[in-house]
Amino acid sequence: MSQKQRDLLELGRLEYLQALVTEFQVTESPGIRQPSPSQLPLSSPKCCLYIAEAKEQVLANLANFAYDPKNYEYLRQLQVLDLFLDMLTEDNETLVEFAIGGLCNLCLDKTNKDYILEADGVAPVINCLSSSNEETVMSAVTTLMYLTTPQSRQQTTALPVVECMLRFSLSTNRRLSNLARVFLEDYCSPMQVEEARNLSKHTAVGIPLPKD
Repeated sequence: MSQKQRDLLELGRLEYLQALVTEFQVTESPGIRQPSPSQLPLSSPKCCLYIAEAKEQVLANLANFAYDPKNYEYLRQLQVLDLFLDMLTEDNETLVEFAIGGLCNLCLDKTNKDYILEADGVAPVINCLSSSNEETVMSAVTTLMYLTTPQSRQQTTALPVVECMLRFSLSTNRRLSNLARVFLEDYCSPMQVEEARNLSKHTAVGIPLPKD
């Protein structure tokens, strides 16, 4: 493949990602293309459902593109990291699942990791640990692992997080319990684990386990 062909391919990649971002942004606007000629009002249940499903599909596509390192620069350019971070506070659990999944893929890259940390992205990721969605919680735990650095460790392995991982490690869900044990063994000190274990003995309050 010639350099010109490669340049055209990369341009097409950027334009496609730009189209996805634009589609996501305009989906909830008054100018949205309606699902049928009936021109349902935006407040109607059917239209709201259509809007939600459309946004979910676009965000799922963006999260899938976050798997490929070739897309990292374009996703940063299009501010998709900010989009994913913003979606972590949505009430729609499906949007949260795709957003944290996208971030989980992106933070493998040091530039992306640094951006997320500088954007105070650890706190909303920690909040995802309380989700009832198993995939959201799995992605959140993995993302915290990837975001852990000597500078961020105090936040990513804060006492409530370690206590949460202890509870997850006792889950009957093998995927979750195994991942939580890796977190405790590889990212937490024995002293942190012991402190969290002692705290757990004196309180029943904690982050709930996700649904199996």
